[in-house]
Amino acid sequence: MNQASYEIERLVRFGVSCGLVGRLDAIIARNTLLDLFGLSEPYTGPLPQESPDTPAEILTALSALGGKMGLYDADVHALRVNFEARIMGVFMPRESEVCAEFERLRKEQGIRAATDYFYQLCIVSNYIRTADIARNIKWGYASPYGNMENTINLTKPEKDPKTIALERNQPAAGYPKCMLCLENIGYGGRVNFPARQTHRVVPVTLAGEPWYLQYSPYVYYNEHCIVFGARHEPMKIDHNTFVRLFDFVRQFPHYTCGSNADLPIVGGSILSHNHFQGGNYAFPMQSATAQQRYHSDAFAEITIQRIHWPVSTIRCIGQNIHQLIDFADLLLNAWRSYSDESVDIIAYSGTKGEQVAHNTVTPILHYTQQDGYVLDLVPRNNATSAAYPDGIFHPHQDLHHIKKENIGLIEVMGLAILPSRLKEQSAQIADVLCGALAAEEAKRALPVHRAWIDELCARYGTALAPPTAEEVLQKEIGAKFARCLEDAGVFKQTAAGAAACDRFMASIGCKPVVG
Repeated sequence: MNQASYEIERLVRFGVSCGLVGRLDAIIARNTLLDLFGLSEPYTGPLPQESPDTPAEILTALSALGGKMGLYDADVHALRVNFEARIMGVFMPRESEVCAEFERLRKEQGIRAATDYFYQLCIVSNYIRTADIARNIKWGYASPYGNMENTINLTKPEKDPKTIALERNQPAAGYPKCMLCLENIGYGGRVNFPARQTHRVVPVTLAGEPWYLQYSPYVYYNEHCIVFGARHEPMKIDHNTFVRLFDFVRQFPHYTCGSNADLPIVGGSILSHNHFQGGNYAFPMQSATAQQRYHSDAFAEITIQRIHWPVSTIRCIGQNIHQLIDFADLLLNAWRSYSDESVDIIAYSGTKGEQVAHNTVTPILHYTQQDGYVLDLVPRNNATSAAYPDGIFHPHQDLHHIKKENIGLIEVMGLAILPSRLKEQSAQIADVLCGALAAEEAKRALPVHRAWIDELCARYGTALAPPTAEEVLQKEIGAKFARCLEDAGVFKQTAAGAAACDRFMASIGCKPVVG
């Protein structure tokens, strides 16, 4: 029996059973894969009784065989992922077919049916890599602000020296311009750019402009989607941002949608292409309670609040979309030039001729039947100082042993995306708290955590049971993430911070409601 032809037949049967291909298209898929693997005829023997939810296990077997046959360099993880996308691309419907089916379902059964179809397509095609995502470590943390969520991201392994060398030797390429451009559909990939044969998008009109909806291959939450503009234009937070957000949530009322900020340090990882992120998910931030209500005669039809959340946030609620957008415009435009040096908020630095702007906003929108539209506006500032060279409102250096990356949209909403190194590092520290590893040995191996190890040993000792030690580490990492968010907040969770927020709100005509 030829193992490759056997695995191909299993995959073809999977494609038929989940609706990726019909009976006639299955013939084409089979022949295309036989050609890829250099085989002249298919396997015709018995197949196992199975009904997998995804093709991941079959793809693992096929990619291993392909590596042995020299169809790609099996020592390079990125090329294995690209090879698997090439295999599954054989089963994918054309982009126009996906768009037509999405639109048919939207008209006949509603938008939820349309997104259900599209999301499931992304799963069964292995575009959403559920097997890799399942490796992530997740837990909750009961913070003073409510329950927060923590994820140690294990979906993308550390790059090995061979991969780094291959990337360095890659010729410069400008196609696609970035990982969000429309031209990614069907792209074959390279060692430093993911293959996208299984990538599909659906068109969405926002504020009269062409945008597109896709799902993230490495979803951090249910139906983690990305909505991107047709043009390759930089991130920009302005009036049009708010109009587009409301237009999207109006069309997709079961989705939360937000935008990363448009400045370095406080923005996301891709600032070069205007986009939003969202999904069918209730984020921890959405459960935050009102800390202070404000009143404005100009906005009598909406509720305005400061919420109890570590990253200072102004929430406005109501059904009147025009008032909500007008308020967002007012707050953004005022915040762009607002300074309060008593709390280290500096709107601009540099000379008059070459001023650098530091203020922007992270906007987040969702809809509820009870309240209507809920718009969270998070003032951000990316100024640096001698004391905080990485950012005054960025996780401070004493937290960098846990997280030093930007606090972007997803983290702002209370979902920590933590580096993969923490899996092994926290396991070693847990061994210290159990007495299985000497603290000094751990500190030599993990110098970045030296002070933290001393602190944990002083607090908990070194005789904990392993399950207790694991719980302790998760709780302490959760507390550190909450502090990361507090550092990112421009108005601190103190009396002075509340007063500073009230001063800003007064500058836009909003007075605190007493009682």
